[in-house]
Amino acid sequence: MPRHITAPTRIPVPGGKTIEEHVGRVNTHTESVSVAHMVAPPGWDEPAQTPSFDEVTIVIRGRMRVEYDGGEMEIGPGETVLCEAGERVRYVNPSIAEECEYWAVCTPAFSPEEAGREG
Repeated sequence: MPRHITAPTRIPVPGGKTIEEHVGRVNTHTESVSVAHMVAPPGWDEPAQTPSFDEVTIVIRGRMRVEYDGGEMEIGPGETVLCEAGERVRYVNPSIAEECEYWAVCTPAFSPEEAGREG
């Protein structure tokens, strides 16, 4: 039977970023996939990570810089990046004035333990 998710769960994180998990380990106890809506404030960044899940990031508004071993790329509204499990990446909102709004889909579902964050 399909499950109707009527509201996301807000996941508290430092740095001013908001995470609203619609599907995943917290909101629906789903381990196979997670879907979250996120808003990163101007100048936001996070430590590099080497996750053990694939992550699809779809930017809705603003820009996201994805740093990876060997380079970096910026993605804007309507663009998507796929970071595969085992790739070392770092996500940054390069704007000093604009938020970055995006959706992230992880398979299997995101968990802090599986993110492989540095520091």
